[in-house]
Amino acid sequence: MKVLAINGSPKSNGNTASALQILLQEVKNEGIETELVTIGNRAVHGCIGCFKCAEQKNDKCVAFNDPVNELLPKMKAADGIVLGSPVYFSGINGTIKSFLDRAFFVSWVNGGFLRLKIGASVVAVRRSGGTAAFDQLNKYFQISEIMTVGSCYWNVIHGFNPGEIDQDLEGLQIVRTLGRNLAWLLKLVEHGKEHVAPPVAEEPVKTNFVR
Repeated sequence: MKVLAINGSPKSNGNTASALQILLQEVKNEGIETELVTIGNRAVHGCIGCFKCAEQKNDKCVAFNDPVNELLPKMKAADGIVLGSPVYFSGINGTIKSFLDRAFFVSWVNGGFLRLKIGASVVAVRRSGGTAAFDQLNKYFQISEIMTVGSCYWNVIHGFNPGEIDQDLEGLQIVRTLGRNLAWLLKLVEHGKEHVAPPVAEEPVKTNFVR
């Protein structure tokens, strides 16, 4: 089993990255392979709505060759996906928003290859807006039938300068608990595959409000 963590922060050594590393250490302690990738310091274009990925169905975004296409195979191969973001104006930062819009849409129109994976998210914030950003990340999981892991409180940790999250003792506990819960659920699902068939996906039905 493997967990892929995606750091949306432009800082590879900031508080978001540190929180993800703490989470992943708990996963490693359970014998599960992990990988952390930082995308926030790279150029990621937003979706232009060309729908070419839906036409070609090759598990790629055909409009831009950037970290989206680089990481889609890793996301497809992973058993668990962890998303991390700093909080900008009570929301996730623009780079990870652009990344997720395209990556999750490619999955959606290519048979939903992220369906029934295990997902977890965490955000780092100076003061306020953390739960709004946390909810924003989880919505990508929920629309994709990704089973979302919870912790002992909302998955928000506080800090501004690098290392300040070490002072948020409750936040550290939340992240550690999240990592252990993620590992536990991954093992349950892996064990259950031998005994319980996964739910069958229905063909998508679209009901537009304006016709």
